[in-house]
Amino acid sequence: MTIYYAHSGNRYKQWHLLKEHLASVSKLAGEYLAGWQGEDEGKLAGLLHDLGKYGDRFQHRLNGQDKGLDHWSQGAFLAIKKGGAIAAALAIQGHHIGLQSLQKEDLKKLNPESLKENHPQHLTLSEANIELLETRLIEDGLSFNKPPARLFTGFLSKSEARVDNMLDVRRLFSALVDADFIDTEAHFNGNGQGKVPRERGLMLNENGLAEQALAILQSHIAKKAGSAEPTAALNRIRQELLQNCLQQAQQKTGAFTLTAPTGSGKTLSMLSFALQHAIENHLERVILVVPYLSIIEQTAKVYRDIFIDIGEGFVLEHHSMAGLGPEKTATDAEGDQEQERQTKRQRLLSENWDASITITTSVQFLESLFSNRPSSCRKIHRIAHAVILFDEVQTLPTHLAIPSLAAVSHIATHWHSSVVFSTATQPAFNHLHPDVIRHCSGGWQPIEIVTAHADMMDKLRRVNFTWLDNKLSWQDLAAILRDQPQLLCIVNLKRHAQELWQTLGDEPDLFHLSTNLCPLHRQAVLTEVRQRLKEGLPCKLIATQCIEAGVDVDFPMVYRAFAPLDAIIQAAGRCNREGEMDKGQTVVFSPECEGWLYPDKTYQQAANVTESLKNELGEQFDLYDPNVIGQYYRRLYLIAAPEQSAKDLYRAIEELDFPQVAQQFRLIKTDMINIVVPYDKVLFESLKRQADDEGLTARWLKRARGLSISLYRPKSDDVIWDSLLPVQQFKQGRYSKQEDWFIVNNINDYDKVLGYKKPESLALYIA
Repeated sequence: MTIYYAHSGNRYKQWHLLKEHLASVSKLAGEYLAGWQGEDEGKLAGLLHDLGKYGDRFQHRLNGQDKGLDHWSQGAFLAIKKGGAIAAALAIQGHHIGLQSLQKEDLKKLNPESLKENHPQHLTLSEANIELLETRLIEDGLSFNKPPARLFTGFLSKSEARVDNMLDVRRLFSALVDADFIDTEAHFNGNGQGKVPRERGLMLNENGLAEQALAILQSHIAKKAGSAEPTAALNRIRQELLQNCLQQAQQKTGAFTLTAPTGSGKTLSMLSFALQHAIENHLERVILVVPYLSIIEQTAKVYRDIFIDIGEGFVLEHHSMAGLGPEKTATDAEGDQEQERQTKRQRLLSENWDASITITTSVQFLESLFSNRPSSCRKIHRIAHAVILFDEVQTLPTHLAIPSLAAVSHIATHWHSSVVFSTATQPAFNHLHPDVIRHCSGGWQPIEIVTAHADMMDKLRRVNFTWLDNKLSWQDLAAILRDQPQLLCIVNLKRHAQELWQTLGDEPDLFHLSTNLCPLHRQAVLTEVRQRLKEGLPCKLIATQCIEAGVDVDFPMVYRAFAPLDAIIQAAGRCNREGEMDKGQTVVFSPECEGWLYPDKTYQQAANVTESLKNELGEQFDLYDPNVIGQYYRRLYLIAAPEQSAKDLYRAIEELDFPQVAQQFRLIKTDMINIVVPYDKVLFESLKRQADDEGLTARWLKRARGLSISLYRPKSDDVIWDSLLPVQQFKQGRYSKQEDWFIVNNINDYDKVLGYKKPESLALYIA
């Protein structure tokens, strides 16, 4: 009998039997989807995903005797023909090329006769005779005797072309991709097919890890509360919030909102909710989704410090700057086997989120839910049986609100998971329920964790607001600020922050903070600012809105350039944060300056809504009143018209076109580049040498993160390109073009206070 292989030899010269690979992937995919309606179809996808490898040409390819072969379309076609398994067919087709179209006409093109005539990837089938491949599968001891229970009983109609149905396909696809990766990696590691150990998240049924974590967290919170004045109003509010979270955590899985004032301890209280909720509902992991990298840095450190005794890998930090990708370099020492093992383990955790607590960004999480690529979708099945915490949810782009709500609502309703939307300024998403329900069966009707949040907000009136009617020039504003010993002034643009700082002059007690400063620089500034505030020393900080969300500072006075309502409230959250004063002061002003006043049109639109609502309500414009916040968001979404602004995305959903959906669902539309700056000269020079020797590696990324800033990709004729050195990716003995990472070529382009200064002319090199 002929022996068929899935993969060539590993380091032990063992070849991977195809029948073992297919059986193992089928088993793993079924385990990943256990108890869900797509479980049987997932098993079928695993069984048939590499059916074309039974073709003689593929077996020759393993010996380097053929190339340019398609070995997946045959299994996809058989899944439809014999099993009526449409979702499995799409997953099988996509496990190498990404999810394609779910349209009936497009799936019919999987017919081998069609592919022989016109293959979309210009490949050749490893074997076009489906009956022959099925016979070889059966002769190898593998078969399916009856049609599986399926996600869809037939091809989807136009009314079924919705976010929820497409997301279910991605979950099945995710399980197949992860199972395939896990089993293939097990073979090449030489430790047996499918035997890569799983973390199993919180492992509730095995050793009570969630209970242990919750006990540690409660001890930490109690210790923190004990150091505060026991009669302080803020401490009482924090205890009230914590008790609300623990009580509501006893409910069944679903969608929740957590609305509480800034500084009330939301970060730790909602984590307490998550762990208690996981215990009550036997959930496997907690996923924290935050909007900005700066919040991730701070939150990840807090979580790691709290759970340091639980062990390595309990908290995973995953985002574009985490430096967790694979790396191999010629300079690695032969004895670094343990380091290599840890690197592989961290990479695996980052690829499939099989950790107890994962902290990630809104971009990473939400774009994965609408992606079609195997690498992005691989983690989706881990989102089931999880508690997903969205922090600072007011930052969700208005044009993507409806599909995002539909996706997370479906997860909370049908995937045995819970979703929590947390913020001090809860968007009025409930009024979008009629729009959301058109894209998922559950709509958007969350449970509020803190029912008395209006009373909580009223009790924490730590700030008085003053609204200045007249516009102020930078000179006028500087004259006012000079008279204040300690203050924070937040403006809308980096250019404005520089202009105001320069107008005030370089004084010992004057500081600047913006995203033109690299993370290490921002951390140093905030450390010094916090120390000066603690010691009662003069301290003036000029900042952009990068300080508003998730940055723990406490000023007696805050000046805020006019902005969207949520930004003004967030700014006020940096004022009298610990409630040590009777009332802090937040002054809202309008700058008188040339040029654009806001970062973009969406930000300006939100600021205009704030202004119109303020003028309309007059003295009733109370920023501690949830009804005012609700009015603001309802009006904002009415004006923003999210369905119209994202019409190309909705069209792609109606057409069940996965590549187009992925292309249209972008939280950040503009392409970004990363620049390494010379804030720390020693580290900077070391990174330059390492980049020359190794190129772009995970190790380099991890070291470079603290010195990096992100910029919108400049136009091709911008003079900035003359001042940047590209960091190239080293692949298979040669450098390939890499256009995402650069190193500043002139150290004078980085200012010790203002950070990166974009050059205004071409660099001149004089011999």
